[in-house]
Amino acid sequence: MGKDIRVGFVGANRSSGFLEAFHQHPATKVAAVCDINREKAQEAAKPYDAQVFTDFEAMLDAKMVDAVVVATPMHYHAPQSIRALERGVHVLSEVPATVSMEESLQLTHAARKSKAVYMMAENYTYMRPNVLLGEMVQAGLFGEVYFAEGEYLHELKELNEITKWRRKWQTGINGCTYGTHSLGPVLQWLQTQHVVSVSCAGTGHHYHDPCGNEYENEDTILMLCRLSGGGLVKIRVDMLSDRPHAMTNYALQGTGGAYESARAEGEPNRVWVKGVSKDSGRWERLEDYEKKYLPEFWKHPPEEALKAGHGGGDYFEVVDFVNAVRDEADCPIGIDRAMDMTVPGLVSQESIRQAGVWLSVPDSRGWK
Repeated sequence: MGKDIRVGFVGANRSSGFLEAFHQHPATKVAAVCDINREKAQEAAKPYDAQVFTDFEAMLDAKMVDAVVVATPMHYHAPQSIRALERGVHVLSEVPATVSMEESLQLTHAARKSKAVYMMAENYTYMRPNVLLGEMVQAGLFGEVYFAEGEYLHELKELNEITKWRRKWQTGINGCTYGTHSLGPVLQWLQTQHVVSVSCAGTGHHYHDPCGNEYENEDTILMLCRLSGGGLVKIRVDMLSDRPHAMTNYALQGTGGAYESARAEGEPNRVWVKGVSKDSGRWERLEDYEKKYLPEFWKHPPEEALKAGHGGGDYFEVVDFVNAVRDEADCPIGIDRAMDMTVPGLVSQESIRQAGVWLSVPDSRGWK
């Protein structure tokens, strides 16, 4: 296998999590790095002898990349993905896929029309505990799953002032503006299901930015999601409350068992399975199920996976993306699954404006 896929990266800061993974992959070559800050682009490109650009369109026009990693601020994800897809360039895009319903329609149309692969890089779905739990769900250990929850608790007030786009697009809009890390793994566990309606509410405002302005986003946002299979999902996003980070909290309840992820350092991820757990009234460690249910690629991960960001998630999503580009496997988070993970958060912004009223979530599979 030769390095036949030339990859360009836009957004030098976040691309750092992907560059080495693509460099290590036997089928890909780091060909170009683009950033409006030339020095950052040069620094990121130097170890790979890659071409440097400060203009995304210029990188595409140079026709020296077959695929791009879109790792820019979130309001650029859809426009840059669309530009690439229109040129037949494959796209691995950071989350969320879009920041508006109009963009969602435009991106979906572009992905349908293009011969190139579109994949959203929801790396939390690739974390070891989430992959293991998904295998256990699909094996039927939890019976009929009727409730799940995900939480992203990441205090961002100081980071807001460094990365200004966060102040507008994450904490400057009320609603579940950054919910894919929480909702994404749940939807991957349940595979064929999607969100059909949402209700969103917040806790009010208790913090101000350095300029003395109240944040538009309420401190804690709760988004309730009704699934196509009838189940309920609770998503909590809090980027403002004073507290330590706790970004990967999940829970699941089914007729055959329950799961709760660790909520504090040193705690185990715990699971209980009816008729399987040794003690019918006590939790077991999730890792006790790895031998039987963890996929082989996670049992013996290569060293480059262990070095990758987000618990190895960045590496394994690169592998899946390359397999999809080479037409060796289906894309696991293609345009419709990307919309499944993104659109509920967009609808939540209207729900919270209407005091938490339940609103329907459109299904991209029906969009013309």
